Amino acid sequence: MAYRKPTSTGHHGSDLPERTRRLLGALIREYVDHGTPVSSRQLVEKGGFGLSAATVRNILASLEEAGLVLQPHTSAGRIPTDLGYRYYVDFLLEHRRAAQSTPAVEARLRQAGSVNGVLSNVSHELSRVSHHLGFVLAPTNETAGFEHIEFVQLEGSRILVLVTAHGHQACHKVVDIGERLQRRELEQGANYINREFSGLTLGEVRALVIERLRQEQVLYDELLSRSLRLTSSTLEDMVPRESVFVDGAMLLFDDVSDDTSPVSLATMRALLSMMQEKQRLVRLLSEYLGSDELTVVIGTEHAETDLHAFSLVASAYFDGQETGTVGVIGPRRMRYSRAIAAVDSVSQAVSRVLVKQTLPSTDDARRIPTDTA
Repeated sequence: MAYRKPTSTGHHGSDLPERTRRLLGALIREYVDHGTPVSSRQLVEKGGFGLSAATVRNILASLEEAGLVLQPHTSAGRIPTDLGYRYYVDFLLEHRRAAQSTPAVEARLRQAGSVNGVLSNVSHELSRVSHHLGFVLAPTNETAGFEHIEFVQLEGSRILVLVTAHGHQACHKVVDIGERLQRRELEQGANYINREFSGLTLGEVRALVIERLRQEQVLYDELLSRSLRLTSSTLEDMVPRESVFVDGAMLLFDDVSDDTSPVSLATMRALLSMMQEKQRLVRLLSEYLGSDELTVVIGTEHAETDLHAFSLVASAYFDGQETGTVGVIGPRRMRYSRAIAAVDSVSQAVSRVLVKQTLPSTDDARRIPTDTA
């Protein structure tokens, strides 16, 4: 069953009068804050509408008829339905401001020494800012075919490593090996790598390189050892060790339940199991994320029934070569405006950080050899 956003058979989208829309927004915010049904009296006391109690009751009745709110008990107030949340979220997305610059977040992300480190920090930042579970789905070149590697001597002991994979841009990385080598040595090392691993995927090359670095005979062959280390260091950035990074899972236990729709322990176990079975989570996210736009999936919009108690906010990021995904998972009763702003700004921050890490510096780029033939 594929993900499909539901549509309303009643008032929806721009059909809602402004005061009705404002009242729905106030009801959702009140419910998100307190987790209990919201009465017409609470909304009147909130003020700012200039409406009588009778008018508020009539508007709530029309919202219930449209399927945007429901009354869990006869004597209780009303709570938003998933369709009500959808209307509210669509309005937020349509009117959201451009994401603000996050220099502090970017500075923290840059402290990581590798792409894996950056992505791990991103999931932590998302969880910290949104107060929900943060996740990152990394683009992976695991199945891309390895074509060619080249080692280029720069100033001092710095080496520019260029790896080309079938169907992908070349990956550049500058590595300081602590000694200056001769051009002939670098060519011999690159020839060895190209000869030994031609025809394999990047994932297979990385696994075999790591395995050979553990072999005793390689340790005594300085040229082979150095070439394998340079290759391993570069492939570490091209092919992350993990495809999914998750942080803040315990936050779901703190705020996912409310008085009207408690989440069972079995549901929580199913979600945490999905976090551990990362490939299942990858497949699930792939259903939702068919574009570069920010995506919100609410409750029963999930194809997986295990996730009907949760909402997801996600957006794409660009690492200089491919796109990945960042996002948060939280209760349906989440602060959507905060979650959307967090995902939007962090996705842009990680894009800026990774593009700078992936591309060579201006000085290094000038030294990349070009085909003059």
